[in-house]
Amino acid sequence: MWVYEGDEGMVKREVTYVPGLYKIFDEILVNAADNKQRDPKMDTIRIDIKPEDNTISVMNNGKGIPVEMHKEEKMYVPTMIFGHLLTGSNFNDDEARVTGGRNGFGAKLCNVFSTKFIVETADKKKTFKQTWASNMSKTTEPKVKETPGEEFTRVTFQPDLPKFGMEKLDPDMVAILSRRAFDIAASSRGVKVYLNGKRVPVNSFKDYVGLFTKNKLDDSGNALKVIHDQCGSR
Repeated sequence: MWVYEGDEGMVKREVTYVPGLYKIFDEILVNAADNKQRDPKMDTIRIDIKPEDNTISVMNNGKGIPVEMHKEEKMYVPTMIFGHLLTGSNFNDDEARVTGGRNGFGAKLCNVFSTKFIVETADKKKTFKQTWASNMSKTTEPKVKETPGEEFTRVTFQPDLPKFGMEKLDPDMVAILSRRAFDIAASSRGVKVYLNGKRVPVNSFKDYVGLFTKNKLDDSGNALKVIHDQCGSR
């Protein structure tokens, strides 16, 4: 696979990875990117991967999750979205979607497959924080404060590595997860993406393709040319 190797950029090499762990991370990341469709003012995603602490965090600014009680479910909306199965929207398979998420299962499954899972969000009126543990089986009461400020959502989780047959977030896994920061930067126009505090150097899809064609030559020995066209919103 193509993976991100720091100063070397994108490198194609053999890797060993766990698709299930990749997927639960990706569900959280794609949710963050999809928020751009709901709030065009959103302009930042921050991804932090700390293998030494077995902690992954994904934050986006822009419109937060409404911090209010759901009338039918009688619980806060963020609690329902992240901590209860069989609740969600986006069930219509016939829609022509421009978002990546579906049905709200992804984030909940990330919670189920984590030893710790923290959700923080703020709307224009309140801030919300709730922590789950032991594969979503334990939870704290939500902490809700009447402190309006910048809207955001942050999900921080510690994957339950033994459930994935792993002892630690190894270099192959970190390299693949890191590459997703570049994928998201390439496909989310107008969003600055940060990986472990450093801005990902991708402002357009053409920049992204350049990471793969860097220092590559064509059959005549010339630098590869990239032709790029955006043919529509999808």
